[in-house]
Amino acid sequence: MRIHHLRNATFVIESGKQFILIDPMLCDKGKLPPFSVIRHRARLNPLVPLPDSASEILEKVTHCLITHSQTFGIKAFQHTDHLDKAGESFLRKNNIPVVCREQDAAYLKNYGITIETTLNFWQPKEFLGGEITAVPAQHGHGWIHYLMANGAGFFLKLPGEPSVYISGDTVFTKDVKRALTEFKPDIAVVAAGSASLDVGREILMALEEIVTFIRLSPNKVIANHLEALNHCPTTRAQLKQVLEHNDLLSKTFIPADGETLTVSA
Repeated sequence: MRIHHLRNATFVIESGKQFILIDPMLCDKGKLPPFSVIRHRARLNPLVPLPDSASEILEKVTHCLITHSQTFGIKAFQHTDHLDKAGESFLRKNNIPVVCREQDAAYLKNYGITIETTLNFWQPKEFLGGEITAVPAQHGHGWIHYLMANGAGFFLKLPGEPSVYISGDTVFTKDVKRALTEFKPDIAVVAAGSASLDVGREILMALEEIVTFIRLSPNKVIANHLEALNHCPTTRAQLKQVLEHNDLLSKTFIPADGETLTVSA
């Protein structure tokens, strides 16, 4: 298996002839508004362009997983850092089959996206000869998560490949702990940007929660959702320093945009 990190939470899992795209934010640099204007410096998103390798990798995409997309079915509330207009266009143009939560299916179909598989939490379904299971993802601490697009993480087990748990946009919860301890993934992908909005508490794991996530992970961890959005203050350097202090850096990959990781079962 190869994992091609593109930018933020957007990456591609390569398994044989299958190229599985996760959460496509594919627009050019600076095409989205700031996600915070008070708590964090107001800058247009994404902060960085797609890497030069993106086009070649995207040409090979065969499937797509979308962890979350909408709140209350309102287009203006779509989480464009996981599915933007360019991502929608890419999925439509190439008729890419999509896996998502049952609750997101009608919304995505309304924008011409081909839904192949819908998931309910903790109920595995067949996927590419293996299985995929949705894990609850709570997008924020306290009241703020009720206004967010609470979505799913995914546990993916393909034949002959290392198993992968993608946390999605979540804080640390008993469901996240359950996924790590029961599934025992070979690779766990954590959204590590510690995002927050102008109101409320963090909408992703704070640094101490990321440390807990990595410590509980039975094997390797990939940290993404870093240095691409104006409301995600945690940098790669800061995360590395914290992990070094907690003796966890050796089990954690912090990929650069455009970097490809090769992993084995």
